[in-house]
Amino acid sequence: MFVRLVTAILMIVAVFVSPLLAQENALRPIIGEFAAAKKFSAVALVIDRLAATGDPRVAVPLRALSAGKLKFRKSDNAVFIVEQSGDQIILNDPLTGKPASGESVASTSDLKKVKIKNSLRRKIDTALSGLTLKSKSTVVRLQAAQTIFAASDASALTALDAALESEKDPVVREAFLDARASALLTSSADTAEKIKAVNRITARGDQPALALLSTLQTSAPAELKLAIDEGIDEIKAGLQLWSSAQNIWYGISLGSVLLLAAIGLAITFGVMGVINMAHGEMVMLGAYTTFVVQEAIRTSAPALFDYSLLIALPLAFLVSATVGLLMERGLIRHLYGRPLETLLATWGVSLILQQTIRTIFGPTNREVGNPSWMSGAFELGQMSITWNRLWIVVFAFAVFAVLYFILNRSALGLDMRAVTQNRRMAAAMGIRTPWVDAMTFALGSGIAGVAGVALSQIDNVSPNLGQSYIIDSFLVVVFGGVGNLWGTLVGAMSLGIVNKFLEPYAGAVLGKIFILVLIILFIQKRPRGLFALKGRAVES
Repeated sequence: MFVRLVTAILMIVAVFVSPLLAQENALRPIIGEFAAAKKFSAVALVIDRLAATGDPRVAVPLRALSAGKLKFRKSDNAVFIVEQSGDQIILNDPLTGKPASGESVASTSDLKKVKIKNSLRRKIDTALSGLTLKSKSTVVRLQAAQTIFAASDASALTALDAALESEKDPVVREAFLDARASALLTSSADTAEKIKAVNRITARGDQPALALLSTLQTSAPAELKLAIDEGIDEIKAGLQLWSSAQNIWYGISLGSVLLLAAIGLAITFGVMGVINMAHGEMVMLGAYTTFVVQEAIRTSAPALFDYSLLIALPLAFLVSATVGLLMERGLIRHLYGRPLETLLATWGVSLILQQTIRTIFGPTNREVGNPSWMSGAFELGQMSITWNRLWIVVFAFAVFAVLYFILNRSALGLDMRAVTQNRRMAAAMGIRTPWVDAMTFALGSGIAGVAGVALSQIDNVSPNLGQSYIIDSFLVVVFGGVGNLWGTLVGAMSLGIVNKFLEPYAGAVLGKIFILVLIILFIQKRPRGLFALKGRAVES
C-alpha cells in the first residue's frame, strides 16, 4: 500500500516537473548561442528567439546581458553570468542566476563578454516588457506597454497580440493597442496599416506620441511620411492648446494664493484706511502655527496627521487675529489719520515679529508636511494638476464665500460697510466705530493666518514668508479696488494668469516688473481700481 502511494506521488510530480525540465532544456541551447554570436546582429537574433519563447525565466540572462555580465568560457563556449568579488570570480547559471556548481575559471582572461550596445539594450527592454505583458499587476502591464510604445520594436507584436486576446482591463487594453500601433510602424506591415497606426498614435496627442513620430519622420517612405507630418502638426497644435490651459491653471493657482494673502488686507485697508506693512507677518504666524500643530501631532498622535491642517485652521485664525487685535488696540488706534506714521509703525511691528520668530524657531526653513489627501497629482488630458494646489484653490474660494457672507449677511458686516461708506454718519447712528475698527483688523489678520496654513503647503515656512507676498497683496488690492471683495477676486486671478503667461517669455523677475508697470499705467486712468467703492477715503 505504501509503495503504491509513493509511486502515485512520484507520477504526479513527474507530470508537472517533466514539462518544466523539457522547457528548460529547450532554453539552454538558445542561451548557448550567445557564445557563437560574433556580430551584434547575431546577438539580436538570439535575444528575439529568447523573447519569442515567452518564458519569464529568460529575464535572468537578458538582464545580465544588458548589464554586461553575460560571458562565455573560451575553452568550451559555456555561457555564465559572471560576478566578481575581489579576486574571486563567481560563475552563475545563466538561467537561474544561482552559482553553477563544479564550474570554474582560472582568471577573467579565460572569459569573453557577449557583445552588447545601447540599441541591443533597448531591444532587451522591449523583450522584458513583452514578458510582463501578462503580469497579474495592472501597473506592471501598463509600464510594459509604455516601454514597448517608446521602443517601437516590431519584435513585440506577437507578444502584444497574445496579451490583447486575454486583456480585460479597458485602460490597459488601450495602452496595448497604442503599443501595437507603435510596433507596427517598424514592422513589414503594408502602408495602409501603418497609416492607421499613425492615426491612432496621433489621437493620443501627448508628448511621447510626438517624440515617437518625430523619430520615425526622417526614415519613413513618402506616403507614410506625409501621414506622420500631418500627425506631428496635429499633435503640436493640440499640445499648444493644452499648454495654454496649463498656464491658465497655473495662473488660477497663483491667483488663489494671492487672493488668500490679499483678501484680509483688502477689508482692513477698505474700512480703516490703514496700510498694514505687518500683514505678511500675520500670514507667517499662521504658517508657523501649522508647523507647531504638526510637530505636536508627530510626537503625540501620529495617526491624526491627515487632520493636522483642519486642526491648525482655527488655531491659526485665533493666533493671528489675537496679534492683530493687540496691534490695533495698542498701536494703530493712536495713529488714525496719520498714514505715514501708521506705515512706519506697522513696518516696525513686522520686523519685531520676524525677529521674534527667528529667536523662537531659528532662521532656517521649517518642514510642514502634506497630508495624504493633498499629496500627489493627477492628469487631466495633457495637464498635470497637483492635489495640494487644487485644494488651495477650493479653500481660497471657500474663504472668499465665507467672508462675503459675513460682510453682507451679518451685523458685523453691516457695521463694517457703514463705516466704509461714511464713518461720521455711522458713528452718529450709534455704531461703535472703534469696536468696528478693532474687529475688522482682527478679522483681516485672522484671515491672513488662515492663508498661512494654505501657503505652508506650497512654500517654505520661514521668518521671511510674509515678505514674499506683501507687495503682491497690495498690488491686488489697489488693482481690484480698495475694500471690494469682488475686485480683490478679479484682481488676484487676473494678475495670477497674466503673470504665468508672461513668465515663459520674460522670466519671473521681468514678468513681475512688466505687471507692475501695467498696474501703474492702469492706476493713472482708474485711480480707484477696477471696482471702486464710495467711502471716507474717497470722499475726503
